[in-house]
Amino acid sequence: MTFYKIIVVLHIFSAILGMGPGFILTTVVKSGKTMTELRHSYAIRHKLHIFVMVGGTLLLVTGLLMGLMNPALFRMGWYVTSLVLFLVALGSGPLLLSPRSKPVKELLVSHKGEDIPDEYFRLSKALFRYEHLANAIFIIIIALMILKPF
Repeated sequence: MTFYKIIVVLHIFSAILGMGPGFILTTVVKSGKTMTELRHSYAIRHKLHIFVMVGGTLLLVTGLLMGLMNPALFRMGWYVTSLVLFLVALGSGPLLLSPRSKPVKELLVSHKGEDIPDEYFRLSKALFRYEHLANAIFIIIIALMILKPF
């Protein structure tokens, strides 16, 4: 097996490791019916997010490494589009997701009692909307990687 093929295999495993858990982050927290369950769900979500960060970093590194090893990739529309979309999705973390997750996290810490306040549903709805957008971008990237349409 060549070094390039090893990088391709690492790239595929990184996609599974990074994107797979990312698609269920919203689902995990939607199952909480009490504040205790919700807090536990967010703790699980945090642990899954570590896989997303590690896998996503490896995905970017291996993708760029493949481009450096095979510069013709930088002239292929599917590769460049995938890279741009990945960077957009990556930037959505600190620019869109983090500012919307902070109030949710603060609410989880500060709220007393077992009832889930209406404020949580309003805040999480906004957060989940952007997470679904990021997931849609990742689905487009996956389709581009598989189909290589242009």
